[in-house]
Amino acid sequence: MSQFFSIHPENPQARLIKQAADIIRKGGIVVYPTDSCYALGCSLDNKDALDRIRRIRQLDDKHHFTLACRDLSQLGNYARVDNATYRLLKATTPGNYTFILLATKEVPRRVSHPKKLTIGLRVPDHPVALALLEELGEPLLSSSLLLPEEELPLTDAWEIRERLEHEVELVIEGGYCGTEPTTVVDLSGDGAVILREGKGSLAPFGA
Repeated sequence: MSQFFSIHPENPQARLIKQAADIIRKGGIVVYPTDSCYALGCSLDNKDALDRIRRIRQLDDKHHFTLACRDLSQLGNYARVDNATYRLLKATTPGNYTFILLATKEVPRRVSHPKKLTIGLRVPDHPVALALLEELGEPLLSSSLLLPEEELPLTDAWEIRERLEHEVELVIEGGYCGTEPTTVVDLSGDGAVILREGKGSLAPFGA
């Protein structure tokens, strides 16, 4: 049965954040709040947990997973970014965006796009998510908590625990997150291409 932590959405309790990070380091899957919706997360190097998330969401190998990073400097370790792209990222992070970028060799091939070798990266604007990422010291491999039979992501942490109590090791309740996903912007080619319009404003991209 999964553990359940209620963590303050604005002033996360350091003790619970540390415990959550330890669960992830030991191979666990965590449900955690973000600035768009609740997400599933695990360690980047944990192949077993990645396969379990694929099963939970019934995803194929073409699905773009996201690396949630604590800041832009960490993001730069996992994506190839030129000066113009860096300026755009600096203006829009942290925020409600997922960026598709060319992956560096730090990203395991199993989590990047099999043909394009791209990866989704984001810096969430949520105190709990940022505190967890800071404590971990590495990105979280993440996917929105959208179950196969649902049209919208789950928003109630108690319901999430009830539905996934045998599938994940920890559910973090951090308040209401909403159901609108991030805006997805492809920056892997020339210019910015909006792949999905979501919670983040399109204005920074001239759209």
